[in-house]
Amino acid sequence: MSTKIFQKIIIIVAGGLFFMLTAHSCIDEQISADPALKLTFSKDTLRFDTIFTTIGSSTSQIKVYNPNNKNVEISAIGLAGGAASPFRINVDGALNKDNRFTNIELRAKDSLYIFVEVTVNPLDVNSPVFIKDSIVFLTNNNQQDVKLIAYGQNMEVLRNFTFSTDTTLTAEKPYLIYGNLVVDTAKTLNLLPGCRLFFHDQSSLMVYGNLIADGTREKPILMRGDRTDQIFEDVPYNLVSNQWGGVLLLSKEGNHVFNFVKMNSGYVGIYFSNDDRNFRPKLTISNSRIHNFLKYGLVVQNGDVLVVNSEISNTGAHSVYLNGGKHTFIHSTIANYFNSTNVRIQPSGKEGNAAVMIMDLNRIIPMETVFKNCIVAGSNSREFEILTRFESQYHGSFSNSYIRKEKPDPVPAMFTNIIWYNPKDTIFKNTFYDLNKLEYYNFIPDSVSPARNIGNPDVAKLYPVDLNGNSRLTDNMPDAGAYEWIPTKKSR
Repeated sequence: MSTKIFQKIIIIVAGGLFFMLTAHSCIDEQISADPALKLTFSKDTLRFDTIFTTIGSSTSQIKVYNPNNKNVEISAIGLAGGAASPFRINVDGALNKDNRFTNIELRAKDSLYIFVEVTVNPLDVNSPVFIKDSIVFLTNNNQQDVKLIAYGQNMEVLRNFTFSTDTTLTAEKPYLIYGNLVVDTAKTLNLLPGCRLFFHDQSSLMVYGNLIADGTREKPILMRGDRTDQIFEDVPYNLVSNQWGGVLLLSKEGNHVFNFVKMNSGYVGIYFSNDDRNFRPKLTISNSRIHNFLKYGLVVQNGDVLVVNSEISNTGAHSVYLNGGKHTFIHSTIANYFNSTNVRIQPSGKEGNAAVMIMDLNRIIPMETVFKNCIVAGSNSREFEILTRFESQYHGSFSNSYIRKEKPDPVPAMFTNIIWYNPKDTIFKNTFYDLNKLEYYNFIPDSVSPARNIGNPDVAKLYPVDLNGNSRLTDNMPDAGAYEWIPTKKSR
């Protein structure tokens, strides 16, 4: 190709680009006042979860679109409540103390962001209060709005606090915990039914005395992180592990009770440890759910624990770790499917460790393990392990349970009426979290579950109601685990 032809092509292309840019520039400078042109929004209502008084929310956003082929000028954007509103808005990075903005040009097919926060002043009541406002847009004499909704909640803040006397916390309002909440030696902390503990990042409950958390089915006790917003638009922070520390039971003489307690999404659930062979601290867990922890759900070292009618599930390491002491599990479900299907909602995946690890290697006090009418399951083919250096001294008894592990050959005498792992097993109703279908883990036995009808009826009679409040004795063939399968009622 000759130099002259090449130069001519450059001139033609450059001229064409100049014409296009000039034409586009002319179009961009034209603002239409046509009242038929309206804005559209990424959502018509922006909802905030419960907002603790004086504690600002995280920032949420909406996107404002000009879907038209012509530029428009938004005459005004503002909160209906003005400067007095508990909400605050930021329009494309700009702030205004009165929450009002004027004369904003929005080009054809373009968009802008509005960022929204809310802070609620202390309230006169302890129950949640409905708070609302709206962002109002005025464009070409058209008024449009996006609704803002939140719930304000009074709370009591405990910041690096130590209970040096026997103390009772009530359900009157939630407790927001920063740093460690400590129960002093030989003191008892009582949590009444409906008590709610919200822990800030890395905050823990450290008990050097006793903890009695005694809830009811109607008013369970809640322990969780303090983030009430969402990590993604469709995923609450409360579904993400490692939002807070955990509960550490550290007294060698402790006597602890967890009844109707819901714990979730921290670093470790319950860490129950003692290093003095002369003492046997005690822990009873009943009708409770310990779910979604980055490391362990329950760690027991040199203490006696009774776990009844409870679920311990989805942990990055062992869901249950036992070492030293007597440990009894009755009608409980231990299921570990941590992050097996959706990496969006967890910082790391399951480490491949067994859901239940019985470690009798370096104990201080003798060890005995009893499982009756239980389920041990998970995403691995081997979810149950016993490691011991004291075979002649270790005492284990496992009966009428489902264990996700290949059947040993021969089967040790400590195992009776056990259903062992089969690759074709369908154990639970749902073992994953699906963002699209909004389905969450559901550890009720499936209708074809091998855990159905295998429980010992005599044991079930001692605990006749499952974790959901359903009878285990209807057909005198109780299911293993914390939940009884109930047939779906057919509509007439």
